[in-house]
Amino acid sequence: MEPQRLIFHIDVNSAFLSWESVDRLEKDPEALDLRTIPSAVGGDAASRHGIVLAKSTPAKKYGITTGEPIVTALQKCPELTVVPAHFQIYTEKSRQLMEVLSNYTPDIEKFSIDEAFLDMTSTIHLFGPPLAVANQIRERVLKELGFTVNVGLAPNKLLAKMASDFKKPNLCHTLFADEIAEKMWPLPIGELFFVGHSAKNKLESIGIHTIGELAACNVNYLKHLLGEKYAILIHDYACGIDNSPVGEREPLYKGYGNSTTLSRDIDDYDTACQVLLSLCETVGARLRHDHVLCDCVCVEIKDWDFHTQSHQTTLNNPTDSTAMIYDNACKLLKDFWDRTPLRLIGVRATKIIEEGYDQLSLFESEQVRKMKEMEKAVDHIRNKFGTDSVMRASFLKGDTIVDHVTGKGKHL
Repeated sequence: MEPQRLIFHIDVNSAFLSWESVDRLEKDPEALDLRTIPSAVGGDAASRHGIVLAKSTPAKKYGITTGEPIVTALQKCPELTVVPAHFQIYTEKSRQLMEVLSNYTPDIEKFSIDEAFLDMTSTIHLFGPPLAVANQIRERVLKELGFTVNVGLAPNKLLAKMASDFKKPNLCHTLFADEIAEKMWPLPIGELFFVGHSAKNKLESIGIHTIGELAACNVNYLKHLLGEKYAILIHDYACGIDNSPVGEREPLYKGYGNSTTLSRDIDDYDTACQVLLSLCETVGARLRHDHVLCDCVCVEIKDWDFHTQSHQTTLNNPTDSTAMIYDNACKLLKDFWDRTPLRLIGVRATKIIEEGYDQLSLFESEQVRKMKEMEKAVDHIRNKFGTDSVMRASFLKGDTIVDHVTGKGKHL
């Protein structure tokens, strides 16, 4: 009989602000700890990035929220101390955290810069009772690295992440099957992982206000409201069902990828697809330049409230075609995006193989072959005369949200 899975989710409390504070104190032990005063990490209020990226606990008392404009935060709290972000520091602090966590299991999935899943199923017996081990990790991070984390313990990743979001900071919480009804089902529907603002509004419009009410709802009815795949996913989540493994998550910067932060939030599918096309132009051109093919396409989105999601699909045949990558990216986006306004969209081509080692598809149509030849011809023209020498007609309109090729500097 296999042991019950045991998953830990580690979540750094107010990560950027905590790491900023720790770095300042390491350089000057007499420095003011930003965590003890109303403070926030943010950018230039005059730019797109003039928003609150992280805030201290005292700042929360003024109603300051992550993602709001800095100018608004200063209106709520004129004494708010705002410091710029230093991502090189945060990357190093994240690396230090992962180094500590690697002492407990080799099965670690870095979910984001300040989050990680640990599969403790095979190693927990080496350290002790689960809750005691979670507290040991929490206390060790504070002692050795100087910042606090929450730890969620559960039989799967979904429940572990939900548990780590319970009361903060510097605490451990469990969410096992027999605790779902008491701890998770009474929570507002908007607190369920993967339920964005648009889905929340739709569910509340039919009287579903808590996670428990979603779990009790007939999933077939939800399909008509939210679409089949998304409805099944969040209904499973509401019931505590998640069979996804803890595995190494490929960083966005690896492989052939491109992403863009948009000049305005978007919530319509056609505009989002236009952004995808602009991104895929670069990804496809780079694949063809390096004479490699991809066997998997991934789309990543970040909404206006900084919630990040990603989905991927394995292709029928490896490809370097912009059109094929774009078609699959659009299908992916349609499957998992609930129309919550987006501020960032990214596309990645993964599972790379060298050109010539792929199996020739006997079912590749003449139209597909002509499309590939056309794309290679466009690459040649752009390389010789510049990226703007050829562009798709859909980008000739003056009101497009992105250039016809996002990140021209990356385009070969």
